[in-house]
Amino acid sequence: MTNTQIRNVAIIAHVDHGKTTLVDQMLKQGGAFRSNQVVAERVMDSNDLERERGITILAKNTSVKYGNYKINVVDTPGHADFGGEVERILKMVNGVVLLVDAYEGTMPQTRFVLSKALELKHKVIIAVNKTDRPDARVKEVVDEVLELLMELNATDEQLDSPIVYCSGRNGTASLVQGEQGEDLIPLFETIVRHIPAPPCDTEAPVQLLISALDYSDYVGTIGIGRIERGVLKQNMPIAVCNYHNADKVTRAKVTNIYTFEGLNRIACDRAEAGDIVCVSGVDGVTIGDTLCDISAVEPIEFPKISEPSVEMTFSVNDSPFAGREGKFVTSRHLRARLNKETVKDVSLRVTDADTSESFVVCGRGEMHLSILIENMRREGYEFQVSMPKVLYKEEDGVKLEPIDKLIVDVPEENVGTVMEKMGVRKGELVTMTPVGGRMKMEFSVPSRGLFGYKSEFLTDTKGEGVMTSAFDKYDVYRGEIERRPFGSLIAYETGESITYGLFNAQERGNLFIGAGVAVYNGMVVGENPKGDDIVVNVCKRKNLTNTRASGSDDALRLVPYKVMSLEQCLEFIADDELLEVTPKSLRMRKKILNAEQRAKAAARAKGL
Repeated sequence: MTNTQIRNVAIIAHVDHGKTTLVDQMLKQGGAFRSNQVVAERVMDSNDLERERGITILAKNTSVKYGNYKINVVDTPGHADFGGEVERILKMVNGVVLLVDAYEGTMPQTRFVLSKALELKHKVIIAVNKTDRPDARVKEVVDEVLELLMELNATDEQLDSPIVYCSGRNGTASLVQGEQGEDLIPLFETIVRHIPAPPCDTEAPVQLLISALDYSDYVGTIGIGRIERGVLKQNMPIAVCNYHNADKVTRAKVTNIYTFEGLNRIACDRAEAGDIVCVSGVDGVTIGDTLCDISAVEPIEFPKISEPSVEMTFSVNDSPFAGREGKFVTSRHLRARLNKETVKDVSLRVTDADTSESFVVCGRGEMHLSILIENMRREGYEFQVSMPKVLYKEEDGVKLEPIDKLIVDVPEENVGTVMEKMGVRKGELVTMTPVGGRMKMEFSVPSRGLFGYKSEFLTDTKGEGVMTSAFDKYDVYRGEIERRPFGSLIAYETGESITYGLFNAQERGNLFIGAGVAVYNGMVVGENPKGDDIVVNVCKRKNLTNTRASGSDDALRLVPYKVMSLEQCLEFIADDELLEVTPKSLRMRKKILNAEQRAKAAARAKGL
């Protein structure tokens, strides 16, 4: 028995291949908006950070009407660091639309998300997007996708997936290569014909797998998932269980049920198997839980989420400026906030560190953790974090480390520079393909070798290079990699930076602060390109005398200082440094603030 008028589909792709823009057009052509309604671009990117950065961070649900059909659409992140978001929602759908850029072709994240969809035996629709690009190479990209399907051991049916040629920006689709089409009807038709309707047994006891969570100030935690079987009714008593913890079963009552209509959630008193719904009233529900009929407690298996590969230590801020700018500053606040995040983010791990005031947080990559840090500082948290480190494994006495697949697209004159930098970082060239006047190269490189490389890469390629990476596998440890070839300029005393002191300090390296900034002893105020840490006095004032010399009192000119973003700070800090994060400021500092104590600790570390 099938609910023939529902289709559940996820749109998956690499970052910047146009998923959210295509969903915009699907909503517009599906009648989700009034004809005179003003709609923002990338309407599904509702989070402030998503709109600022132009990337999708959280998977989100919506629905589109096409004729008599209701198509539940899940828009997913494209960045490799948020792969956990994609993995958890794939159990909610019956098929996927694989979106591929008509120029860039298959990229690292394309491979990752497609492999997860194939494992679940999902039907696949291949959508070649941005076919209106002047440099589009549609035929080659289709061949790349088919080769990828063969590499991932797709079934004959999956290899025979239909191909749709789209322009998400223009809202057009066509089934014929080279044609632009007039609207998205060919895409809607392909989804309706190719993606199967969800299995629907309305007579069986109800069963609902929670695949996502939301929160409302009015009703508390909201669970989102697909009803696998039966009929869910308002105020219905249910049992909450988990496949991986079968002994723990609790009772609850579903107080509200919502279904998706466009961007809105519509309250209803019942929902049948096959539909994606939101439920409230079930306190303490987590991703992976199953809501069942009390008479038939049968948990559904939840897909195993890939393990994190990067860790950082979050700790209470203990700098001289601690408590000045933050609202939540204690270890209790920090612990509660991090534990709350693990409930929503299934790919995050939080454990206690050596001290009661610090926590080890493990995630998928630098961006995964930096988004968490940025969200926390915007909420008023004040804390400090350590340098990102990769997580090693050991098998049969052999040390293994995470290896990334890196793809770079650079002008031909920059190939030598990139190859040289990759050699230093223990990267191995896998393939090299000329595309127009550019070169597309694929490297196998240790994850730790990419820390701090992005800004260097953009400098080397004069901003014209494009690099993307995704975790590939654990492999044998490839040896030491120099973390950074430069040192830090460290403030000598606590006070306020003065133009005279900065003028003398800028001869030693590049500064990160200007005049009138509060600094403290041990705070990092700049970068020394020569490699060693140097203590500088940026608070130094000029000695005033009653004599004047010709020309010596001319205005001092300061070189413009470098403003460091959160990601740049995380890339910059060394093992003996910390990043102090507050709602208003980002300050890099030494773990040991006193210069003499630092020198003694360094000597002890060398065995002197």
